[in-house]
Amino acid sequence: MRYTKWLTRTAILLALTLVVQALGFPLYVTGPLVNMMLLLATILVGLESGLLIGALTPWIALLRGILPPPLAVMIPFIIIGNLLWVLIYHFLAKKNKYLGIGLAALSKYGVLASAVNFLVNVPPKIATVMQIPQLLTALAGGLLALSIVRAINLSDIIKEN
Repeated sequence: MRYTKWLTRTAILLALTLVVQALGFPLYVTGPLVNMMLLLATILVGLESGLLIGALTPWIALLRGILPPPLAVMIPFIIIGNLLWVLIYHFLAKKNKYLGIGLAALSKYGVLASAVNFLVNVPPKIATVMQIPQLLTALAGGLLALSIVRAINLSDIIKEN
């Protein structure tokens, strides 16, 4: 029963994340929302849920045509960035949620910016998108996630049985 609840919640959050990607909003809308979903999965369902969604979404986005083909070379780095985003937040949030968001965002940014600067050859426009915008969208997504969790906690929407 416990696994069924975890699987159901993870599947719903994965589906919602894919819908956000499929809507085709600009980076400054989609980025914070995807980062928010990764943290919501981690906070509300568990670390494994956030990690799974963070690893699957880039591949699914590529297969569905949401992620442009020139970004395919970035998928391993996007996955690493997502996993660091989730892991670092998860472990630091116990001490300080805002520190967790800040350091997780810096880590994600560091992976993606290093990849486009030193490891992969992508068009300049894509290289730019994989740098400072990633830091900003992660920070915004983290703050959105905390706001939603606070609202959920205040409203008692999710009650464990």
